[in-house]
Amino acid sequence: MTDRAEYRRWYSERAWWKLRSQRLKAEPWCRFCRQAGVMSAATIADHIRPHRGDRRLFFDRGNLQSLCKPCHDKIKQGVEARGYDTRIGSDGLPIDTNHPFYK
Repeated sequence: MTDRAEYRRWYSERAWWKLRSQRLKAEPWCRFCRQAGVMSAATIADHIRPHRGDRRLFFDRGNLQSLCKPCHDKIKQGVEARGYDTRIGSDGLPIDTNHPFYK
């Protein structure tokens, strides 16, 4: 595992910018907004599974999703802090099976 200061530098590497650009071209709309039926342009290549200093996971293209900044900053970071997603599906139930409702 790498310390935070070192892996923060990975975001300035040419390989990251290329990977980020490829992700946003492949998926130009925010994944969370699309799930809610809204079309918002994605601006962030988000790590689906937090890399926590694992360089292999950081640069794993299969571990990326496109999100808009509001979804990244509010929903995704909230999920990481709580351990589950609080969004509710069209059926009125939580969309995340890790939600306490299902316990």
